[in-house]
Amino acid sequence: MTSRSAPDQQLRDLARLRRVRDRIDREYARPLDVEALARGVHMSAGHLSRQFRRAYGESPYSYLMTRRIERAMALLRRGDLSVTEVCFAVGCSSLGTFSTRFAELVGMPPSSYRALAAQGSAQLPPCLTRQVTRPVRNREAPAPLIT
Repeated sequence: MTSRSAPDQQLRDLARLRRVRDRIDREYARPLDVEALARGVHMSAGHLSRQFRRAYGESPYSYLMTRRIERAMALLRRGDLSVTEVCFAVGCSSLGTFSTRFAELVGMPPSSYRALAAQGSAQLPPCLTRQVTRPVRNREAPAPLIT
């Protein structure tokens, strides 16, 4: 039996973490949980969560929700779906959780974002709109303005 060196094991773990991140990016609208993601790369859920946070700075669940909110922002900018339809289209099963997480990352509720996007982003090219409206992770969004 050959012993694996620490750098080799670390590279293998990073490759597995990249597969998990790629799967989240691809399948964000499907029901995903840490246990299923961990099974897919032959890791325990706890080990996956610790390693993912160490590599990417956030938990797999937080990363998944950020991807869902990014996609929701794009759908809300389009303007042809209701907030509820957007919620389910991006894989969220609870409108309340979706709205809360959206407000945490974007700084305003999805309905306000949709109204603001309809007013303001019509003048910007789509590539700039995506860049300017990226969600901010880890509760760094500015407090919403109360008028």
